[in-house]
Amino acid sequence: MMSKSMENKKASLLRSAVKRALAIKMEEEKRKQQEIDLVPYIPKDCVSNILVRLPLEALQRSRFVCKPWYNLINSTKFIDDHLRRSETVLLFLSSIQKKLSDSRMVSILPENPKAVSVEAKLYHANSAIVFDKLLVDRASKFSIQFLELKNGKCQIGEYNISCLGNIRATCNGLILLDDKMKKGGLVIMNPVTRKLMPLPLGTLSSRHDESYGFALSKISGEYKVVHLFQDYLGYISCEILNIGTRSWREVDGPAFGLLRWFGYDPVFAIGALHWTPEIDHSDHIVSMEVDSERFRQITLPKSSSTYDRIIEMSGFLGFVSHDDEFNQIDVWILKSLLGDVWSKHRRIITGCILDMIPLFSLRITGELVFKRDEDGSIYVYDFQFHRMTKVEMMKKCVPFAVSYFPHVNSLVSW
Repeated sequence: MMSKSMENKKASLLRSAVKRALAIKMEEEKRKQQEIDLVPYIPKDCVSNILVRLPLEALQRSRFVCKPWYNLINSTKFIDDHLRRSETVLLFLSSIQKKLSDSRMVSILPENPKAVSVEAKLYHANSAIVFDKLLVDRASKFSIQFLELKNGKCQIGEYNISCLGNIRATCNGLILLDDKMKKGGLVIMNPVTRKLMPLPLGTLSSRHDESYGFALSKISGEYKVVHLFQDYLGYISCEILNIGTRSWREVDGPAFGLLRWFGYDPVFAIGALHWTPEIDHSDHIVSMEVDSERFRQITLPKSSSTYDRIIEMSGFLGFVSHDDEFNQIDVWILKSLLGDVWSKHRRIITGCILDMIPLFSLRITGELVFKRDEDGSIYVYDFQFHRMTKVEMMKKCVPFAVSYFPHVNSLVSW
């Protein structure tokens, strides 16, 4: 009897514990539902419209707020919307260490201990000894940075990424870097997402006798790397790498004598890559249509001079030329490869200085950005108000001899 009484008591306590647990669970679910009811429902399109306007740093953190936001920010539509809204910046490398004649290293830019090394990420710890030897004996170390122009002021943005190699080309937020750990190697990278991938080796050539272009094919939707290289006879060969297939293939290069110099980086516009064949007195440019992969010659509206450049302007190809006689700058536009008809887009009269080199056109506002050859200062021309303004540098100055690459900070992947 006593044993039976104990069992009944235990069963009663167990039922009470189960009831209490169920009651607590129901109360918790009721409380959560009340909290949800208090938060107004926001349509997905509205959330996307808010997030796409966030600064890049805040947007990166927003990925991890919740799973719906993570999926939204990583979606193709959101990435495309963000790319369309992103303004052009100027990508450049700042030297962190520089080799002296006595083999010592001197700091040019204080090294950020939190910076991610491209080479260390590519080769991991098993190449640490080789990496250290290469760093000390053969190369300088760089920090990848960008200049951002806002409201007449210019400030330096940080990715907290270091590398050994030079920048070769950019496209839609992706950059092409030299892989200093592998002779002739290349790395494709998005500095915002820090996603990177080494590319297979192509034909080895001297740095001064080659040029790399980077472009997106509208038909296939694939990114292509175009490599031009010149032999000792002056013939130029061409090979193309499709990022998706990761294999180089040979295509017919430009006709002999059309392209004699690789000093300027090619410009991607109107579905083609465009090269300037001479430092000045060029009567034409050499273009390769990205989809058909065929080269052609396009006549310029006038012979170019030392400070003239071709640039991308709102998706079109622009030619910015100086008229020394009348102290003015003419802006020409080519809207299509069909017909090769240039139209005079604008004429800049106010604030013209002869040594102003056009760098790029802002994607959103359309303003034209120049760099003075004399002192490296940056100027912006506003077509709406016909005003040339010197840009105020914020925080720290930029090295005089720096090489700029028009770039857009994006979430794009290959």
